[in-house]
Amino acid sequence: MIRSLVKRGAEVKLVPWNYDMSRDEYDGLFISNGPGNPEFAAEAVKNLRNVLDTRNEPLFGICMGNQLTSLAAGARSYKLPFGNRGQNQPVMNVLTGKAFITSQNHGYAIDSNTLPKGWKSLFINANDNTNEGIYHESRPIFTAQFHPEHKGGPTDTEFLFDTFMAMIKEKAQNVSAVLHTVPKTPQRIDVKKVLVLGSGGLSIGQAGEFDYSGSQAIKALKEENLATVLMNPNIASVQTNADGEKQADSVYFLPVTPEFVTEVIEREKPDGILLSMGGQTALNCGVQLYQSGVLQKHNVQVLGTSIETIIATEDRDIFARKLQEINEKIAPSVAVKSTVEALAAAEKIGYPVMLRSAYALGGLGSGLVDNGEQLQSLADRALKITSQILVEKSLQGWKEVEYEVVRDAADNCITVCNMENFDPLGIHTGDSVVVAPSQTLSNEEYHMLRETAIKTVRHMGIVGECNIQYALNPKSLEYCIIEINARLSRSSALASKATGYPLAFIAAKLALGITLPEIRNATTQTTSACFEPSLDYIVTKIPRWDLDRFHGTSKQIGSSMKSVGEVMAIGRTFEESMQKALRMTHPSIDGFTHELPIGKTYERDFDLEASVVMPTNTRIHAIAKALYEGYSVERIHDLTAIDCWFLHKLKRIVDLEKEVENMDSKHLTSENMQVMKEAGFSDRRLGSLLGSTEDDIRLQRIAMNIRPWVKQIDTMAAEYPAATNYLYCSYNGMEHDLTFNDHGTMVLGCGPYHIGSSVEFDWCAVSCIRNLRQLGRKTVSLSSVGNEIFDC
Repeated sequence: MIRSLVKRGAEVKLVPWNYDMSRDEYDGLFISNGPGNPEFAAEAVKNLRNVLDTRNEPLFGICMGNQLTSLAAGARSYKLPFGNRGQNQPVMNVLTGKAFITSQNHGYAIDSNTLPKGWKSLFINANDNTNEGIYHESRPIFTAQFHPEHKGGPTDTEFLFDTFMAMIKEKAQNVSAVLHTVPKTPQRIDVKKVLVLGSGGLSIGQAGEFDYSGSQAIKALKEENLATVLMNPNIASVQTNADGEKQADSVYFLPVTPEFVTEVIEREKPDGILLSMGGQTALNCGVQLYQSGVLQKHNVQVLGTSIETIIATEDRDIFARKLQEINEKIAPSVAVKSTVEALAAAEKIGYPVMLRSAYALGGLGSGLVDNGEQLQSLADRALKITSQILVEKSLQGWKEVEYEVVRDAADNCITVCNMENFDPLGIHTGDSVVVAPSQTLSNEEYHMLRETAIKTVRHMGIVGECNIQYALNPKSLEYCIIEINARLSRSSALASKATGYPLAFIAAKLALGITLPEIRNATTQTTSACFEPSLDYIVTKIPRWDLDRFHGTSKQIGSSMKSVGEVMAIGRTFEESMQKALRMTHPSIDGFTHELPIGKTYERDFDLEASVVMPTNTRIHAIAKALYEGYSVERIHDLTAIDCWFLHKLKRIVDLEKEVENMDSKHLTSENMQVMKEAGFSDRRLGSLLGSTEDDIRLQRIAMNIRPWVKQIDTMAAEYPAATNYLYCSYNGMEHDLTFNDHGTMVLGCGPYHIGSSVEFDWCAVSCIRNLRQLGRKTVSLSSVGNEIFDC
């Protein structure tokens, strides 16, 4: 707090809690925080009451400073049932209607109903409506119950120190004279029928996640009593079901192209269109419809993010200029429209360079090139699918970090989930192992990127949900913004399942002009959706490839996506989460092992070091083999640029494996067993290491009373009861989070998408669950996929 004042040019005099400041000379009075019941600080309240009676300099109080000021004014305090604590507490500014995410730690609150005449609430908690600050209508006094100095938490309300300094300098009569107090109350979008564009047939980079987002969007629109029309030719998808209260009123199995969409618009006459739920296909189609004047001609309003903003995020040249307007950083780059221009740009920037295609899906047409010959080949191919490519300085070796950001029409903005790629920059997110929340960022790095995300999304004018991707220098605080996806994406579906926050559902509501504080939190069913989930677990996403089905296909992975599916595992440690996820990708994989999938063996001329360096679909097993054979963490880091934190965790798995592999199963103690299970080892893997069987190890484990605990996804830091139905199992626990007395029917999912098994089995499972519910049966679904529907 002192630093926050000093860096704004204030000279600060620090005095004890019971100091009588009524006779001191000062330009402003700042009342800081403190512990416990404010009523115990009777002497401080008395001195402060004397100041309020005799002085009129600006006053700003924080935390207990709010409570002491309120008591001095004549209000009363009371003890909260649990207290408001943590870094994700949403508060509303009563004067502006704007919401902020704040850092709090207090067990007492002020009763707003006891504030005397002239005093009013300035902030209220969006969850429980408790007082979060007061102000005087005609005097320069205001307070905040939360911590705008944000050490270490969100920086959203640090501007209150600027407000305080402005009151002093401008001799303001009250806080309203300094704050922008005109409430921005967006009007609900007046539409009766909405056309939702799907993503069409499944393809690499565009699969079940858009069936999920479209289904959630239709559910949200139906909840608002709007007529819905869906266009999607994919007959195997859940969103194209003909029956059910959560289905569209009309479904057209037609290609999502401007020609066919125009025909549907002329026939159905919708007054709104939703583009952000159908991936790149819907987005590109919407841009073409706008540019051709079809939407304007038929008075169809684009809901959510505007077409102008969509174009600004997709057109690399416009995007770069928009970021420069707010002094945000992008890698040195040039947008070009021909191979000749690309070669010239690369010579200017210097090789190696990264090529990125505009309006492209799954990184199609992108890649890292080391020379002009490689660039010419890639640029020629890219320009066959797009009209513009970006030639960008290579940032290989930097970390890749993503934030899922939500913003409403009233400019309330939150980050729902941040994710970190296991692989450094250069591997498409769809082909990389992804961990949520980030594990290797410092507090400073996390909040720096969060603050940048919110600033950028506000500047771009996005309404709804988007994904922002960063390159972060692992050796400094230097970063660059890679891109913004102004739509729901595969990462959005993963973030929704990882946090229990229904991003697609919320985004559809926001597209109608509904604000975040108005929407109910799906996790608790009682609090506001204007909050940032707080995770007490680790989510690991691992891709599933089917490259072996195509003989002669390169196994190398890069910036152009090749995976056909992915899995999502949840654990209480990285080791547990990682090993669970690896097992989910294929039945032949038994966790983080040096054994290759499908019983394959290493070739005679196998080059271990080259296999560690080269990103492929089996590099994770090469890393395991290297660690097993004695490579140090530092050596593997030098070869791969993978963060040492991840590698140390993986080395621990290998070290534990070595400890037990020569041990007889009879000598395995319960302590050994517990440690191995907490680190994610399966019974089958332990049986293999100990020369036993999976069944024998299981019986031995049960005899030791070592069993997994069923945990509930609770993102409220235990401050409010969770009502979500998202569950996971972990050996890192002490009790179950719920009881099992429903005796329902379990429905098994199909596992990760692969050739021959994909969204059609989502349709089967969801249809089964819905029918069982209609029969009055409780249901349990079991799935390892983070981008399917299953929340029916």
